[in-house]
Amino acid sequence: MMESLFFLRRIWWCCVFILPWSTIEAQIRYTIPEELREGSVVGNIAKDLGLDGSKIIDRKLQIASETGKQYFAVDVEKGDLIVNGRIDREGLCGYNVPCVLPLQAVLENPLQMHRVEIEVQDINDNAPNFKSNERILNVPESVNSGAKFLLESAIDSDVQSNSLKSYSLSINEHFALNVKTQDGVKIPELILKQPLDREKQAVHKLILTAADGGNPVRTGTCEITIVVLDNNDNGPEFEKPFYETTVNENEPIHTEILRVRAIDLDEGLNGEIEYFFADQISDTTFFIINQQTGVITIKGELDREKASLHKFDIVAKDKGNPQMEGHCSVKIKVNDVNDNAPDIIITSLSSPIPENSSNGTVVSLISTKDADLGENGKVKLALAPGTPFRLSPTVSNHYALVTNGPLDRETYSEYKIELNAVDAGSPPLSSGKTVTIGISDVNDNPPMFSEKSYTVYAEENSAHDSILCSVSAHDPDLGENAKISYSILDSKVQDVPVSSYIYINAENGSIFSMQSFDYEKIKVFQILVQAKDHGSPFLSSNATVHVFILDRNDNTPAVIYPSTSIGSVSHQRMPRSAKAGHLVTKVTAVDADSGHNAWLFYRLAEATDASLFSVNLHTGEVRTKRAVSEQDDSSQRLMIEIKDNGEPIQSTTVTVDILIEDGFHEPISDYREKTIEPNKKSGKITLYLIISLASVSLMCLMTFFILLVKCARGSRGGSSCCIRRTDSEYKNPNRNLQIQLNTDGPIKYVEVLGGDMMSQSQSFGSYLSPMSEFSDLTLVKPSSTTNFTDTLNVLDASLPDSAWTFESQQVSAWPNGWDRTAQRDLLPPPDIMLKTITHRPETKCTALAAMYLTTEYNLEFYTF
Repeated sequence: MMESLFFLRRIWWCCVFILPWSTIEAQIRYTIPEELREGSVVGNIAKDLGLDGSKIIDRKLQIASETGKQYFAVDVEKGDLIVNGRIDREGLCGYNVPCVLPLQAVLENPLQMHRVEIEVQDINDNAPNFKSNERILNVPESVNSGAKFLLESAIDSDVQSNSLKSYSLSINEHFALNVKTQDGVKIPELILKQPLDREKQAVHKLILTAADGGNPVRTGTCEITIVVLDNNDNGPEFEKPFYETTVNENEPIHTEILRVRAIDLDEGLNGEIEYFFADQISDTTFFIINQQTGVITIKGELDREKASLHKFDIVAKDKGNPQMEGHCSVKIKVNDVNDNAPDIIITSLSSPIPENSSNGTVVSLISTKDADLGENGKVKLALAPGTPFRLSPTVSNHYALVTNGPLDRETYSEYKIELNAVDAGSPPLSSGKTVTIGISDVNDNPPMFSEKSYTVYAEENSAHDSILCSVSAHDPDLGENAKISYSILDSKVQDVPVSSYIYINAENGSIFSMQSFDYEKIKVFQILVQAKDHGSPFLSSNATVHVFILDRNDNTPAVIYPSTSIGSVSHQRMPRSAKAGHLVTKVTAVDADSGHNAWLFYRLAEATDASLFSVNLHTGEVRTKRAVSEQDDSSQRLMIEIKDNGEPIQSTTVTVDILIEDGFHEPISDYREKTIEPNKKSGKITLYLIISLASVSLMCLMTFFILLVKCARGSRGGSSCCIRRTDSEYKNPNRNLQIQLNTDGPIKYVEVLGGDMMSQSQSFGSYLSPMSEFSDLTLVKPSSTTNFTDTLNVLDASLPDSAWTFESQQVSAWPNGWDRTAQRDLLPPPDIMLKTITHRPETKCTALAAMYLTTEYNLEFYTF
């Protein structure tokens, strides 16, 4: 306990001047005694570095040791540098003075590295020690006073004042102690004070004590036994008391490096000498001596890095009786060669690191070491290219491995950094080391849908809670960052929240209906689905789901004309003078369904006289099958059934009462009479139309003539501006424009045909329907003639003799499937839909159509 207190009292530290990192001098230096107990405070390194206590954690102050063992740590709360393990100066530095332990204080944000040196001072924790506790000397009784006998030196691992200081010998009459110094080593010798007499005392026991200079003093002892022998009064004497040589550490085994020689003045066996290593030698592993010649050769591989100097004693013994011996000392220095590759030391490593780490983030602290000397020990560390990391030199052979570019865990989740160290020797030696750095995930990738938009078809009237579709998204992140939840963003469909129609499973993305759909109310709507991960902060992406409702045949046809709002029976009149084919009336119905479900068919279900009337299957026109006779009843009742084309078939009926009257006149005749009357306004319009038609026709003829001339010239010059066609195309009569008057049930239309009927040639039509009381402008646009192939087969050669009026009206079903909407007041361009002209028996009018062809073959009709 007292000894520990004594050591603690000796703790002292000092901060020395700060130098740039490019120098090897220390920035901060502390001095401590060895064997401090764990937890002892060396100094407040945060204060010495000029750091506030609050910045220690923020700047991640850490201590790195190039020895690989962490002898010190930092108290992050106080900023103290504390002892983290047992520090044995003798194990760290041996006999080197001073014993300096280099450290690195590393600060981040920004990166700073400070060299810290800890000088470990010796304490007297080792006593002098003799390799052998006993020594036997054979001394002839004839030896004269003053003879010297070399003794074994004691070894003390401590240094300076705690090292070996003195020897002492137990009190006796015959021997005294002499201590000589050689190369700083104290060597004890026995000196014979007075002659020995074996007959009086054959054995002498002495105690040799070695003491160090510590406080308290530590000692070690060796017992010396002196055996007094009879005559051989001359011992061997070496030519030199001290031999010295140098040898390279890569010298091969069995190389002779030194020869020692001793002389004995005696003759015979007393003068024959043999050479031996002294008892205390520890280098017999590396060297061997020839006993007869005294030649010293290499026995084992020398390594300067393990031992740069070898010292030992040689003993020369004669063969006399008693045997005499002489001593000499040998020192062998080992020269350095570049036989050690550099060593790469990872002093600290942070792995894994987040993939969003900024440039310059410290990943690892690295140092290099080469056991060789001079140029052989200078090391250059390099980093293999191709990685987002770089080496930042700090002090001496120390480096910081920092990030040098963006990191993406989804691209590379791990990096294997190849380090290569090369020394400056000749030839240079190198070594490599791989540092594995893992990349940890951050939430930097939003979920991605497999498709940007989805199309879903749902049948109307389907059961609720039925699955519509499933959407899926993928997130390349890990863990919670890759866990996805699905939701539907707020939106409205016809002013109703979309959540009233559907809901989504948040875990798997399955979308279910919450109610059955009605095609007639909603045909299509959109859902905006969001996929959101569970990262912090979360990321999301959206996808659009288009839901199309498929129609079912769930609506019966509704009769529009004749109107039955007053009663269940419609009343119509017709003259008894009507001929065969006379249009009595037209039944018009619509179906709220679409497609095939909305195709309507008309048939005569019941009739007072089935031979008199017929109903057109597609148009619903009621016509006479024959001329009305005087025998026919004046009151006829017809029941007409309208069926759709759906599955199952829906149908409805309408009853029409027809009154046949004598002397009943068609309103159209009166109307015609009115239109025949002179009218100044119509006359002016007619004049304008004629002038317009003539002008346009003239321009067309001029254009055709100019084109014909250019084509003729181009053909003579070898090139033509006209489009070349095959002979078969020119000979095709269908290429000529034709104007036809056609019918589609009650709808009359004029169609201009041009080109091959099977090609995408131009076709223009003006549709006339008997439902108008106004003068209209009818415009048409090009259409494919193939859509009208069926309708062209029905040609009505004559218009009905009844009066006609003109009005805009929507036609629900056309032969080519178009949905055409009347646009009464809209003028060209040519993409305007068609006007319909309907027949109404109550009024009369005349029609005049003026037409002209443009260069694009657009046919326009002006109807008045």
